[in-house]
Amino acid sequence: MAGENCDLLFRNAILIDGSGAPRREADVAVCGERIAALGRLDGWRTEREIDASGLVLAPGFIDVHTHDDRLLLAEPLMTPKLSQGVTTVIGGNCGISLAPLVAERVPPPLDLLDAGGSYRYPRFADYLEELGARPAAVNAALLVGHSTLRVATMDRLDRAATKSEIARMRTIVAQSLDAGAIGLSTGLFYAPANAAPTEEVIELCAPLHERGALYVTHMRDEADHLLESLEETFRIGREAGAPAFISHHKAAGVANHGKTRQSLAAIEAAMRAQPVGLDAYPYVASSTVLRWDMAERASKTLVAWSKPHPELAGQALDEVARAMGCAQKEAAARLQPAGAVYFMMSEEDVRRVLAFEHTMIGSDGLPHDIHPHPRLWGTFPRVLGHYARDEGLFTLEQAVHKMTGLSARNFGLEGRGLIVPGAYADLTLFDPARVRDAATFEHPATAAEGIELVTVNGKVAWRDGRPSGARAGRVLRRQAGGRDRAS
Repeated sequence: MAGENCDLLFRNAILIDGSGAPRREADVAVCGERIAALGRLDGWRTEREIDASGLVLAPGFIDVHTHDDRLLLAEPLMTPKLSQGVTTVIGGNCGISLAPLVAERVPPPLDLLDAGGSYRYPRFADYLEELGARPAAVNAALLVGHSTLRVATMDRLDRAATKSEIARMRTIVAQSLDAGAIGLSTGLFYAPANAAPTEEVIELCAPLHERGALYVTHMRDEADHLLESLEETFRIGREAGAPAFISHHKAAGVANHGKTRQSLAAIEAAMRAQPVGLDAYPYVASSTVLRWDMAERASKTLVAWSKPHPELAGQALDEVARAMGCAQKEAAARLQPAGAVYFMMSEEDVRRVLAFEHTMIGSDGLPHDIHPHPRLWGTFPRVLGHYARDEGLFTLEQAVHKMTGLSARNFGLEGRGLIVPGAYADLTLFDPARVRDAATFEHPATAAEGIELVTVNGKVAWRDGRPSGARAGRVLRRQAGGRDRAS
């Protein structure tokens, strides 16, 4: 194809295409929003040629577990994600979605997204329409949240939903899927949904099968009853006829360290009978709303944010308690509403889950925390640098596959996650020798090193260590068969 013109041309890249195949050297041509060709492209011409010698060109990373619903509108340049090479985010996780709900005040953990009046979308379609009209710098696919539906529909959350409430919620689920939601998420661990029996969730999942949509869950228990919660998840997916995805898989609490041997065996067995998937983040600490029952089981707890005491963000709970002159339990109560980072997992379990061949990568970052968990800024470079390059937990090709091709296939993101002719030009160029996470628990909002350039739908979105200002992201709406359609 000598003599072809293109908009962007990468020369001499180390190509890791997202499929898990071995790396190879190649040129890659981008025309418009698509990859036009790859290989030896000596005859191709462009006004924007990039010498990628010694650098890896990979598909843009897909963050399968985010709480970016509001960030996409509030900070559309999406710096925490672009700086890591992320080009697509999956929002609405853990049962928490920004729509459909209109409310001035919401209960935890829905307040992880709220900054006063953010819940103002009576229909899921309203949220997607605004996001489409005000595009962000990255693509977004969204789940509708079970907890959000309960808050919108029920007068009390400490009970099972009635038949009429279930019917109403199921109608909203169907409407949300038809508007473009890719599936339903639950956060059965949290108070707004904890009283929901398994049967309630199964009934709400009824619209998923015929629409090719997904069930994604923060399970009821990731600690003492981890294995029982897995069985509940498998049952919901099986009876709903929908793929079931386990969010941020872990074994929390010292008493449960090592239990991932059993949990991964259970997941692998379930995969032989039904569609099941999972994601994980590469840290031994978790983060969510501040709860004493979690803090008392953690080896250390950091305050991520506090409405009455914002000045205490970043401090350890035991230090806060000493300064207040009270027990930690009382200090936790005085800080409410608040968020926290909990050191609860073992490094051995984290490594085991990450190395599991079916594990995708999701940051679970909380972008509205004053002092966030460093996973918001560091997840993907940490997998590439620390776990793949430095620790040799898996190859670089396997690491990229976990955050691109595997994720796109599982979430039905057609045309993304692979570098092949005709695919959307979501691309990340990084230095394999330098890439690393720079975010720490002390200084969490720190951009990674080694991410050289990022394109989203063919437009350069990140270069020279900062956003370009381009906002070429699309809303990836579910369509028939579970595939996405961009808008």
